[in-house]
Amino acid sequence: MASNIPSCVHNATSKHTASVIFLHGLGDTGHGWLQAFKLIAQPHIKYICPTAHSIPVTLNCGMSMPSWFDIKSLSADAAEDEAGINSAADLVQSHIAAEEALGIPRSRIIIGGFSQGGAVALYSAFARAQQNLGGVLALSTWLPMHRSFPAVLKANQSVPILQCHGTDDTLIPFVMGKMTSEIVKQFDGNVQFKMYNGLGHSSCDEEMKDVKLFISEHLPPI
Repeated sequence: MASNIPSCVHNATSKHTASVIFLHGLGDTGHGWLQAFKLIAQPHIKYICPTAHSIPVTLNCGMSMPSWFDIKSLSADAAEDEAGINSAADLVQSHIAAEEALGIPRSRIIIGGFSQGGAVALYSAFARAQQNLGGVLALSTWLPMHRSFPAVLKANQSVPILQCHGTDDTLIPFVMGKMTSEIVKQFDGNVQFKMYNGLGHSSCDEEMKDVKLFISEHLPPI
């Protein structure tokens, strides 16, 4: 079921032949990321940045904030909100289906996200998708419920992935991003891992240039 919260959208300015769906991190909204994508926008691509519902988050002392699922702890062995992760992953699939209804094939759709949003995108691509996508952007993130892989794999075992992580990230440590890359490579060898020296839990111009290049390579004009 699609969210009833309107997505931030930057429509294609020429013939719409591809789409990017990108999810924000914990406590954020889609607005800021849409502004970032506008700076690297290509005319044939539609950019969609949904905003999560506000829900109580255990990590935030139970206070409500925009979140794709509950986070109990950031430790690698923490209990996970499996129902919430699956629900968020299915929401991504509903956004993909909406683009398909407009005539955009899944091979011309890239999904992605930052931090918690990237976790949803990775899980959705591998465990909930029924067909292959054009690519996945995974920024400063991790693969949730990683112990369930490869048993839960459904699609995208060769989907191109750009995974980016700052070396000075203290929220989602760089080592967690690197570990995620190694886990994903066990069932999808088409992963490009890029590190950014001195970058914390944030983005930077260099990273967005790499994001633009990845999108250009996998969603060229047709």
